[in-house]
Amino acid sequence: MMHADRLAAFVALGQRLAALLAPAQAEELTELSIRARNNNPWFDAPNVRAALESIAEMLREEPLRQWAGRYRPEPDPAPRLVGVVMAGNIPLVGFHDALCVLLSGHQLLAKLSSDDTLLMRWILQELTSIEPRFTEAVQLVERLNAADAFIATGSDNTARYFEYYFGKKPHIIRRNRTSLAVLTGHETPHELGLLGADIFRYYGLGCRNVSKLYAPVGYDFPLLLDALQPWHHALHHNRYQNNYDYNKSILLVNAVPHLDSGFLLLTESARLVSPISVLHYSTYTNEVDQVDQLTDVAAQTQCLVSGGGQYPGSFAFGRAQHPGLADYADGVDTMAFLADLS
Repeated sequence: MMHADRLAAFVALGQRLAALLAPAQAEELTELSIRARNNNPWFDAPNVRAALESIAEMLREEPLRQWAGRYRPEPDPAPRLVGVVMAGNIPLVGFHDALCVLLSGHQLLAKLSSDDTLLMRWILQELTSIEPRFTEAVQLVERLNAADAFIATGSDNTARYFEYYFGKKPHIIRRNRTSLAVLTGHETPHELGLLGADIFRYYGLGCRNVSKLYAPVGYDFPLLLDALQPWHHALHHNRYQNNYDYNKSILLVNAVPHLDSGFLLLTESARLVSPISVLHYSTYTNEVDQVDQLTDVAAQTQCLVSGGGQYPGSFAFGRAQHPGLADYADGVDTMAFLADLS
């Protein structure tokens, strides 16, 4: 199967997903969403839809062709077995790695996360239905011993395990990262409302979810909390509510100053990663202080958001969960890594 065939199959998969998201396919999407939530209670219907929309957007023909055209179209000298340890914190988070491996012409050995088994199996089955020749290039496995190279996503603890077992072969090993937002105090209520998607989509479980804010000294946080009110429905999820109740009690018992919107807890902290239902913030005094603070945590940052994407290298509010094809996890070019395998 040549590069043009693989590319056409992924374009067709994008069209299949776009059709699934149309009103005419509401029943099929509802059934898939129910099955996904039975597999993982965090994967409710709005979040399954959001994940599918993001992938459908990713697989639009022209952007996909332009992105793929930057890399070697065929493996040199021959396809390799690439073992991928997939995360499962948000729906279909492992899809981009699968796309990279298969589009580059290699063979995929995928170890699925138990938290995202159903959706990943479903989308790979859709792909092989579109292009049956992919059947020979996709294996779902429990052990990756046969792999020639590895891509693994996990926590800082599991990264040490991955280094031990995979370190002697070509590899990409990803660690804990989180995402940040820069506020200036000049954002409109509409812009602040868009930030809600970066905070609450997938209930804050993704590395692209904003878990910490950087705001100027004296920032009017109640204005922000008012703008985030449309996301109050997050509290309807029993697991989110349990986290909110627990974290609120911890802050109260320990007399930690905080703001409470009724569904989100905002507290000042030097830590980057916040628990579910909690948002941390730090303040800066001027632009130099702002840059210094962000530079200090750059190695732990997955992505940065700001109003209109005005901060260099940042996404606009509301776009953190819509990465482009070249927005590689941890900033490591997966396609270049795969193109260099020999």
